[in-house]
Amino acid sequence: MINTFTNKNLERFNLDWELIQSELRLKLGTEVYESWIRKIKLVEEFNNYILLSVPTRFIRDWITSRYLDQILQNIKKHKKEIIRIEFKIIENRDKKLESSIDLSQTVKDEKVSFIKDTHLQYTRIDPNKRFENFLTGSSNKIAFEASLKVSENFSYYNPLYIYGGVGLGKTHLLNSIGHQMNKNKKVMFISAERFMYQFVKSIKSNDMVKFKEYFRNTDVLLIDDIQFMNGKEAMQEEFFHTFNALLEKGSQIIVSADRPPNKLMRIQERIKSRFSGGLVVDIQKPEYDLRKKILNHKINELTTLYSEKLNISDEIQDLISTKIKTNIRELIGAINRIASFSRIYNKLPSLAETKVVLKDLLNLKENTVNIDIIQTVVCKFFKISKNEMLSSRRSRYLVRPRQTAIYLTKILTTKSLPEIGREFSNRDHTTIIHSVKTIEKLKENNPEMNDNINKLKNIILYNKQDEI
Repeated sequence: MINTFTNKNLERFNLDWELIQSELRLKLGTEVYESWIRKIKLVEEFNNYILLSVPTRFIRDWITSRYLDQILQNIKKHKKEIIRIEFKIIENRDKKLESSIDLSQTVKDEKVSFIKDTHLQYTRIDPNKRFENFLTGSSNKIAFEASLKVSENFSYYNPLYIYGGVGLGKTHLLNSIGHQMNKNKKVMFISAERFMYQFVKSIKSNDMVKFKEYFRNTDVLLIDDIQFMNGKEAMQEEFFHTFNALLEKGSQIIVSADRPPNKLMRIQERIKSRFSGGLVVDIQKPEYDLRKKILNHKINELTTLYSEKLNISDEIQDLISTKIKTNIRELIGAINRIASFSRIYNKLPSLAETKVVLKDLLNLKENTVNIDIIQTVVCKFFKISKNEMLSSRRSRYLVRPRQTAIYLTKILTTKSLPEIGREFSNRDHTTIIHSVKTIEKLKENNPEMNDNINKLKNIILYNKQDEI
């Protein structure tokens, strides 16, 4: 008898898929839901796993690489017996035809991607990290060329060992190799942390045979952040034998770490020797030209994504490229912050505002701020004396600087309103409140005032006197 996919079939599901999707929408956000989660359909529910469908392989790969753990976690809240998810590809088709799908037949005939508890597939290849969008300079050219060579000529360098600091592009290169070789080879890409997790899990479940078979039955093994195996003797023993087994069968091994093989701590000498026996290449800190190239690429990418021209001045780009030297992720993060600032305030930040927005990334050390410093800087900026500022005179050319100094004292110190009043010739706290509100209103409607406030904050916090 043919099993058909009708509303009656949905009645036998214990899981309320619409409720699960609603929860995922709240958890992951509307944008992620509309782009990816909404496309998932519940096809069949079994005792300890479920079968979901998506319209394309790309969507399947994207979901499994980014959201599968969260989906499984959410499903387990409704049915804790579910321990795995299976995916099948069902292209969009006419609803009348869809209603006559023979589920029992398609489950047998279609190739299903199997993810048990999502541990082994947690770090699936990211389709956005490819050779085409890996920007090169003198600091990473050798690592890039070696990775490209391995992708074009199987087992040309074996093993290939890539090392470098955090955020320099090691994982990007491993993804690029995996993406390229996945076209005609069986590729496995996993972090050392996930390898360790699965190893321990297999020991506990007395399932080491399957563990060995899984990791030794691949053409290409990519392991990210191998330094996290430090001190795990039993796991290193298994990795050593897996490593040898793969080399003997001619499989390609690519490893990344944050240091060269001989500097790995608490890693067996024979493993370090195997790593050193292949090609060892490093990625150094990006030079200025590469940092500038990465900034331009990210700016163009955001412009394409949001259809808004992100006209970041050369002055700001030079500041970021000069100050952020060690980490590409921080470079990209800096541009993302500026883009967010521009969308929130509907304008690009000035140089002074940029320094405030990026102060942690730019390593700008803030001064210890007190009221005397604020008064001195404001008086110099507006070219008046401190006696004039603190006097009872209400001339316009004195009132605005006085209000500005009071406002800056309020936002840059922890002083209470009465304490601020005492430092400004014993003025009443209501006068302090009025001054703060006046400047806040002027900032909203007067670009020149807003720019002056930002310049003053920059001078007070970072001693940038040249911006007066």
